[in-house]
Amino acid sequence: MERAGGAGAAAALGQRLAEGGQGHVLRFWPELSAEARRELAAELRGMDVAEINRFFRRARGDGGGAAAAAGLDARMQPVPRDVLGSASRDRELLPRWESRGLAEIAGSRVAALLLAGGQGTRLGVPYPKGMCDVGLPSRKTLFHLQAQRLRRLQQLAEEQHGTPCNIPWYIMTSGRTMESTREFFVKHHYFGLKKENVIFFQQGMLPALGFDGKILLEEKGKIAMAPDGNGGLYRALGAHGIVEDMERRGVQSVHVYCVDNILVKVADPRFIGFCLEKGADCGAKVVEKTNPTEPVGVVCRVDGVYQVVEYSEISLATAQKRGPDGRLLFNAGNIANHYFTTAFLKDVVNTYEPQLQHHVAEKKIPHVDITTGQLIQPEKPNGIKMEKFVFDIFQFSKKFVVYEVLREDEFSPLKNADSQNGKDNPTTARHALMSLHHCWVLNAGGHFVDENGTRIPAIPRLKDANDLPIQCEISPLISYGGEGPCHCPGPPFWSFFVCCITGST
Repeated sequence: MERAGGAGAAAALGQRLAEGGQGHVLRFWPELSAEARRELAAELRGMDVAEINRFFRRARGDGGGAAAAAGLDARMQPVPRDVLGSASRDRELLPRWESRGLAEIAGSRVAALLLAGGQGTRLGVPYPKGMCDVGLPSRKTLFHLQAQRLRRLQQLAEEQHGTPCNIPWYIMTSGRTMESTREFFVKHHYFGLKKENVIFFQQGMLPALGFDGKILLEEKGKIAMAPDGNGGLYRALGAHGIVEDMERRGVQSVHVYCVDNILVKVADPRFIGFCLEKGADCGAKVVEKTNPTEPVGVVCRVDGVYQVVEYSEISLATAQKRGPDGRLLFNAGNIANHYFTTAFLKDVVNTYEPQLQHHVAEKKIPHVDITTGQLIQPEKPNGIKMEKFVFDIFQFSKKFVVYEVLREDEFSPLKNADSQNGKDNPTTARHALMSLHHCWVLNAGGHFVDENGTRIPAIPRLKDANDLPIQCEISPLISYGGEGPCHCPGPPFWSFFVCCITGST
């Protein structure tokens, strides 16, 4: 702190914090080393205390959020068919949508934006989720798979249209994942992508607060901080000039997705083509809910406005409602996979983002007791973390659409360690990918034999977590979505029990 202006600067900082009711964060200042003081002062100088207090008051409010949620069931309406595209129900339109999307990609007018701020804590690893290796034969990580899908997509667009193109890849990290993510990409030479087309930027952080709105200390000289949610994207886009960079590159369509889905079709040309054909400024890719109680939010309309309603906010009676076709009425499961026009993102950043209200999550937050200086490990929730969600901006869309895909083709999230409940873990992610690739081979007319030459039954889809797929992995450099060598003239004969089809690394 001495270098920042000595005692005078410390006094000014203390006064600003005290005026905001947060002066307690300097309670242990006299005990800190010079370096610890400088670090804490730098952290606090970048913190708008008045804004944080305002966020807290709006987030906790006067019960307005609860009042708005009251009677939600009666105000919900399912997604109408005229804004819905379906990979299973609109098969005859898929080639047209794909062609439209590939043309846009060939014109370098499409970007991918990856939400990669999450640590692998629940996976039991100390590094970002994108660096996770789920045990594929190739040992490729999530980052590696996604990068190679982008490379293949660029190749497909170039082959069809005869012009070189680029898909800029914007990667939003958090303060905890930025350095390790950058280093990982440098170490792996950006997985064959051009360095200038991989753009890293960092989402914001917010302090954890007690139920009384007081900032919590993680250590005597360190604020307890947390990322501001994947909806922090929009403030980060503005803070780092990302929309301006998109405009400079000529990008008009942006595919936004989360890092933890091993099956994600990055910059999916069918999704992009569908949204373009509909004239949409905002779109959500969804999967059909497996059952009424599946813990996933649903995309629907509330009072005529599109939003995601969390499963915990819907009564069982409403969740169980079915339409004339026998499907769940509210079946559009949100998978955090979205389309935005650059123009819409610009409007969000410049106009709508300040209107977004934080969601509150009550958490057990380790903290330093201000009175005793002891580290407290709470046994029950003692404070809140505030965050925004990426889907909070659906309400501002002038033309919103929904694109439904098959879960087994496009959605298998990685959230838990293998030792946990058997869902959404490295094993289920690995099996989902190999099962999909097995399907590609079968669809191409191929089949598998075991080590004795006996033909293996063609049952690629796994019924439960105990089913074991054939060890089949096809590099994204070979096939983005089942095309390529999988569709060679004549039925290929796949005489491998372990099949790992690779391209160049």
